[in-house]
Amino acid sequence: MDEAVRMDTVSKVYGKGSGAVAALREVTTGIPRGRFTAVMGPSGSGKSTFLHCAAGLDTPTSGSVRLGGTELSAMSETELTELRRDRVGFVFQAFNLVSSLTVMQNITLPLRLARTRADQAWVDEVVARVGLTGRTGHRPAELSGGQQQRVAIARALVTRPDVVFGDEPTGALDTMTAREVLTLLRETVDATGQTVVMVTHDPVAASYADTVLFLADGRVVDTMDAPSSERVAARMTRLGAWN
Repeated sequence: MDEAVRMDTVSKVYGKGSGAVAALREVTTGIPRGRFTAVMGPSGSGKSTFLHCAAGLDTPTSGSVRLGGTELSAMSETELTELRRDRVGFVFQAFNLVSSLTVMQNITLPLRLARTRADQAWVDEVVARVGLTGRTGHRPAELSGGQQQRVAIARALVTRPDVVFGDEPTGALDTMTAREVLTLLRETVDATGQTVVMVTHDPVAASYADTVLFLADGRVVDTMDAPSSERVAARMTRLGAWN
């Protein structure tokens, strides 16, 4: 299967000597293109470090990370910045919108930073897909939390990235709004072939994915295809996440 992200024997160690902490330990895995992958594990299992290394936000201590066939380890910080801007989308728990900009200006900000002309037909399609038609002149403060996260998703999609990475993207939302956002991510994968990788602690959120990767102590210890929230919760309990 074609892989959007490939990690081979990736380790990440913070600190040195007796104070060193291994956040990832020789992780080898592939993220399939055009699929929705959730990453779960107990607190301290390495989920965020996994995402940061896969997305080029952090450099592994050892091992290889490839994004769409591009090896990240040999890239300079400037090259990594350009790669993240052009080929990666991010959706975080905090919406990270610019309060002084309109919805449309927030969505197209990555294009302006890249000095790339917006394909207006694609921008309009993205706006419609996330359900913000008629809201593009509003400021973030005039929107609900769920609408603000929709803006963040549209901003992540507008550059047509290789991968959209989500770090607890529904963590700040109420249950009903979270499900609307998860449904939107699911539809984005199904309708456009987008690749989504989402770190979450919520079994219900993970059940929207095609595959769940389970981390424990910095290692991938299990995978689950066609997950249900019940099966995910049971597996997390066995990992010691909820005792």
